[in-house]
Amino acid sequence: MAKPLAYLAYNPSAGRLPLKPFILRAAAILRAHGWSVRVVRSEGGNHLTILAREAAERGADAFFVAGGDGSVNLATAGLVGSETALGLLPAGTTNVFARDLGLPTPSLTTWDAIEKSAAILANAPVYRIDVGFCNRRPFLLWAGIGIDAMAVNELEPRAKWEKPFTIPQYLAVGMKSAIQIGGFPLRVIADEHSVEDTFLMAVALNIRMFAGVARLSRAALLDDGKMEMWLFKGKNLADAARSALEVLTGKHVDSDRIRNLAFSEAEVSSTGNEVPVQVDGEPNGMAQVVKIKVQQRAMRILVPPKALHFFSHQPERIITESV
Repeated sequence: MAKPLAYLAYNPSAGRLPLKPFILRAAAILRAHGWSVRVVRSEGGNHLTILAREAAERGADAFFVAGGDGSVNLATAGLVGSETALGLLPAGTTNVFARDLGLPTPSLTTWDAIEKSAAILANAPVYRIDVGFCNRRPFLLWAGIGIDAMAVNELEPRAKWEKPFTIPQYLAVGMKSAIQIGGFPLRVIADEHSVEDTFLMAVALNIRMFAGVARLSRAALLDDGKMEMWLFKGKNLADAARSALEVLTGKHVDSDRIRNLAFSEAEVSSTGNEVPVQVDGEPNGMAQVVKIKVQQRAMRILVPPKALHFFSHQPERIITESV
């Protein structure tokens, strides 16, 4: 029987170190576990999406991507609706999705995170995961509107040398936005719920962690056809600081300034000027109206053992079982 085919794509601008040596070792690990592997390099921009779409059109069993959350977003755009499963090999700066899934991420003590993740996912089960669409652009983690999106739109893309300073940069731009602009007057409709107020930001969340530093959700599932809309009410830097402290201390769930609405379809309208938008930490421009729709179980993904509790449905299969 033919070996399952995998594309292994890497983004050379991801992370802080040259990736190619780690990629070659990861490919060797996958081959040792029964995969036929084609290593491809992304040339930047939307090329990763093109490579993912090519893998899906050629019937590849999996598309492993070595990169960060932005690379996940680009791969999602090429894989959604296909039978090709995403395999995440964390090689970015913050690697929020990988950390939420329990995969090892690059650090001074885990320099071989890519190879370790390849070994974990080589014989991992396939699950179907929900995909969000924000003004028709697919996303897997979150879509943000407000000061977080303003920081993303201002800072991304960044040069490789800037990436070690990710969190300080985002905090600085977020604080500046809270001081200069304050809140955004928004009308939010999430399924049967309707809210209108001044918000620092609105975040549609598919996973439990946000921005690498905050675990917003305690119970989000990746395949239930629902996402969570987190609304942060406020008008100034003091409001932003109070909300941030509540999130960091886990008190945001009971806060009167922070609200959480479950939804499958949502519309966020600015009653003032256009608002900045981001998806999966990537810029998504400015908009007066942001429409978000959840497409249930629209993509396949290889899931590590530590993340099985994020799914309510059973796995489909282990791709290498028949090898």
